[in-house]
Amino acid sequence: MLVFPNAKINLGLHIINKREDGFHNLETCFLPIQWQDMLEIAENNVDTFSTSGIEIKGDSKDNLCLKALQLLRNDFKIPTISIHLHKSIPMGAGLGGGSSDAAFLLQLLNNKFSLKITNSDLINYAKKLGSDCAFFIQNKPIFATEKGDIFSDINLQLSGYQVFVAYSDIHVSTAEAYSFVKPRKENSNLKLDLLKPIKSWKNTIFNDFELSVFTKHPILADLKQKMYDNGAIYASMSGSGSAIYGIFDTNKDAYFLNNLNYNVTIIS
Repeated sequence: MLVFPNAKINLGLHIINKREDGFHNLETCFLPIQWQDMLEIAENNVDTFSTSGIEIKGDSKDNLCLKALQLLRNDFKIPTISIHLHKSIPMGAGLGGGSSDAAFLLQLLNNKFSLKITNSDLINYAKKLGSDCAFFIQNKPIFATEKGDIFSDINLQLSGYQVFVAYSDIHVSTAEAYSFVKPRKENSNLKLDLLKPIKSWKNTIFNDFELSVFTKHPILADLKQKMYDNGAIYASMSGSGSAIYGIFDTNKDAYFLNNLNYNVTIIS
């Protein structure tokens, strides 16, 4: 069985405060985009895990896909399988590729082996793997609070807009980004601001990670400005970085993104 885990971008990301458990309370809006990996499983006489595409560094045992498999095996009898992951979504880009892979694997195992896990239970399993994994079970525009895993619906009016997402080979680890970010001092209502016309977002909706990440990687600030210079209505860094996206209201040539990895998504 074959699936195509997709990426996400964050529309605004506010760091509210640090929690007693070491995580941070935040508020953000997740928006799925069609930058995709490829994930395939098949029954096999032994468990195997292989990858292609973008190199995945580190110990493969730490991959979220394998953790997702083990998580379900704790509660269900799942035969030995081969897993192949073709990686296209950049890592350290704030696009949630690893979280998406894990969430899609949970669903893939559920469907292939008829585990009959409900959607709400899949969300609970996904929460155990990472703060944004659960989003990819629903995989629709959603407003998230607390660790990014408490969801409420949001009625975004973005139909017909075009989203350009650019990645410049700068890897920003989540731990690095959080180590420098400072919780915001002023009160805000991100959900209310997101319901206002998109043309107002430039002055009201911010990603709190940008201040520290842009200081260390000024090329990302330049890329964000380039989005605006080429007609973006709104531009921002996604998640904890380093992908930069721009939202455009017309068909746009991507010539200004030459020499970058990028994806274009039409929001329907």
